[in-house]
Amino acid sequence: MKSVTIGELARALDARLWGDASLCVTGAAEPAAAGPASDGGGIIAMAMAPRYAEALQPGSMAILAEGMDPEAYGLKAAIFAPRPRLMMAGLTRAFDAGPDIAPGIHPTAIIDPSAVIGEGAAIGPFVVIGARVRIGAGARIGPHVSIGRDSALGREALIHAGARIAHGVSAGDRLILQPGASVGGDGFSFVTPEESGIEEIRRTLGAREAIRQQHWTRIHSLGGVEIGDDVEIGANATVDRGTIRATRIGAGTKIDNLVQVGHNVTVGRDCLLCGLVGIAGSSRIGDRVVLAGQVGVSDNIEIGDDVIAGGATKIFSRVPSGRVILGNPAVRMETQMEIQKAMRRLPRFAQQLSKLQETVTRLLEKG
Repeated sequence: MKSVTIGELARALDARLWGDASLCVTGAAEPAAAGPASDGGGIIAMAMAPRYAEALQPGSMAILAEGMDPEAYGLKAAIFAPRPRLMMAGLTRAFDAGPDIAPGIHPTAIIDPSAVIGEGAAIGPFVVIGARVRIGAGARIGPHVSIGRDSALGREALIHAGARIAHGVSAGDRLILQPGASVGGDGFSFVTPEESGIEEIRRTLGAREAIRQQHWTRIHSLGGVEIGDDVEIGANATVDRGTIRATRIGAGTKIDNLVQVGHNVTVGRDCLLCGLVGIAGSSRIGDRVVLAGQVGVSDNIEIGDDVIAGGATKIFSRVPSGRVILGNPAVRMETQMEIQKAMRRLPRFAQQLSKLQETVTRLLEKG
């Protein structure tokens, strides 16, 4: 188990230390699970708000928010977090051992002779690497990963077990693919010889002139996928390849589990796409956009920079930069809140209307 002194940890996190700097830290836990520190070390408690600190045990170590008093909790040592969640990022990084991928190339891996494997790369069991693939230095590739021909991964990539990278995919440095992620599958593109029912209702806004048999013909995906530096793609998420041009994911973007990015989509830099987001083909997402869970984006639309969409928002039209949106269909968040307030009042309004109708009826009968 990895161990550092709390003093070393504080220096690594660039944070203020209180108490005994020589105590060893072997991991982190919630306050109730972190007992008193011993000579052999101990677990540091994450108690970055007073409500969490109530469960701290005397003699333990903790990470506290500025302004909290470690002596009042009977602690041996404490680190103060000016920004707690950022501290969490640094702390978890310090203790994350990552997956068990042994150095070197496992004997069961199948690697095409034309592939180029960078210095220090680790390739696990039953990995399949195709022709002319380039793997950057220090990459770690877990078991049962496949990488198609002419794909390229940058330095220090981490590809977890069972991920799939198709042919013609290029990625920058420090790519992370979680288990089961799929990058570069064919886009969902089909056409009919005659005008399809979908094209008809788009043209007529719902009216059907005639319902005919139709047969779907595949449009093949000749483009690839281009991914910038420091991108992470979650478990069982999918990024489709482009039809002619590449699907693009900008540097620093993080994609959660079970996200679908359609063909020809462009996603900007430092975006956050949360679980179950779906982005239909050829849409353009700006920089620093946040799409919360279950957000849906229609095809061929543009979302500007710095847009934030609340959970389950459905986006059917262009969104200007900087806007915060919510609802189905998407509107400004403040507008949606007013709509929800009005909807909650509807039962009362219906009762009032019913009473008013009764009153008017009685007055008419008397008249």
